[in-house]
Amino acid sequence: MNKDDEIKDQEELEVQNVAPEIPAEDEDDIVEFVYNEDGEEDLKATLKKLRKDIKEARKEKAEYLDGWQRAKADYQNYKNAEGERLVSYAVNAKERLIDSLLPALDSFDMAMSNKEAWEKVDANWRTGVEYIYNQFITSLGENGVSTIDKTDVPFDPNLHQSIETEDTDDESKDHTIARIVQKGYKMADRIIRPARVVVYIKK
Repeated sequence: MNKDDEIKDQEELEVQNVAPEIPAEDEDDIVEFVYNEDGEEDLKATLKKLRKDIKEARKEKAEYLDGWQRAKADYQNYKNAEGERLVSYAVNAKERLIDSLLPALDSFDMAMSNKEAWEKVDANWRTGVEYIYNQFITSLGENGVSTIDKTDVPFDPNLHQSIETEDTDDESKDHTIARIVQKGYKMADRIIRPARVVVYIKK
C-alpha cells in the first residue's frame, strides 16, 4: 500500500468515527405491543388494540372536522349577515338623505307648476333654475331614484296617496290618477314617499 492509499484509508476512518450514529426508529413508538403473561408478544391482542386506536383516531378526526366545518359555516353566516347589514345601512342612509332633499324638490315643482307666473320670471334666471332642477333630477336618477308622477294610470296604494276624488263619466278612467298634487319618489322597489294624487271615480 502506497502512501496515498494510507492517507485515503485514514480519512475514511476519521469520517466514520465523527459521523453520528442514526438510531433506528423504535417500533414501540409506532405500535404499542401487547404482551401475554409469559412476556411474549400477543399479536392478536395487539391487532385488536391497534384497530381500537384507529377507530378512536377516526372518531376524533371526524369530531375535529365537524367542529371545523361548523366554525366555518358560522363564520360564513356571520360574513353574510354583516354584509347584508352594511348594505341595508347604506341603503337606509341614502334613503334618509334623499328624503331630506324632497322639500327642496317640492319647492322647485311648486314654483314651476304655475305656468303663467313662471313664464313671467326673467328668462335668464328661469333658465338657471331649470338647469339646477334638471341636475338635481339627473343626480337622483343616477342613484336609482325615480319619480312617481304619471297620470291616467291605475291607482296603486303602494305608490299613491289619495287626497281627493274627481267624478268622471268615463268608465275607463274609474280609479285612475286624475292629477298629481305632490310627486312621489322611489329608489328601486323602495318607496321613499308616495305621490299625493286626485283619483277619478265614476259617478
